[in-house]
Amino acid sequence: RCRRPSPLSAVCPACICGALSLDIKTSPEVRGYVGEQVVLKCSFKSSFPITESLTIDWTYRPLTGGQMETVFHYQSVAYTPSVGRFKDRISWLGNTAKGDASIAIQSPSVSDNGTFICSVKNPPDVYHNIPQTVLIVTERGFSFQLTSVTLLSIVVFIPSTVVVVLMLVRMGRKSGLIKEKKKPGCKKSSVEESE
Repeated sequence: RCRRPSPLSAVCPACICGALSLDIKTSPEVRGYVGEQVVLKCSFKSSFPITESLTIDWTYRPLTGGQMETVFHYQSVAYTPSVGRFKDRISWLGNTAKGDASIAIQSPSVSDNGTFICSVKNPPDVYHNIPQTVLIVTERGFSFQLTSVTLLSIVVFIPSTVVVVLMLVRMGRKSGLIKEKKKPGCKKSSVEESE
């Protein structure tokens, strides 16, 4: 049963009724790459059965600051943004029956970096924590995974190539010196001397 309102009720409405409390969980930080779909996960637990009155809202604030803006709304059906920076780029991945309120962002860009908040209300269960997810989108660099075979090949191939090149250079220099030494000191053969 609900407790009597306390002076803290104005600060923390959930203190009015401890039973009416939704538990929402999200990832504190999500990393993604430019142009590649990124998923923002959100799960919730309600102490009441899920009804058609359940609502889900995702809000967003850019890293540069500013006001929060709603980028997704759900009530029986998903309402994706038809205007704004996320127009036609938000997809509903959730399943309310399983306590899933996740969404996906298509073709994210660096300008999408910011803070996202997943808010769920399932009347009379409307009070909940406010977890935040920071989205960090970056350019995908040249990804090259070094397998043990690749690494071994590099370690063996590069030094071997250097050694071979040095040997060829030395041999070239030596053969050049030998030819130069033979020219000034050429001796006549016995046949040439007899002539």
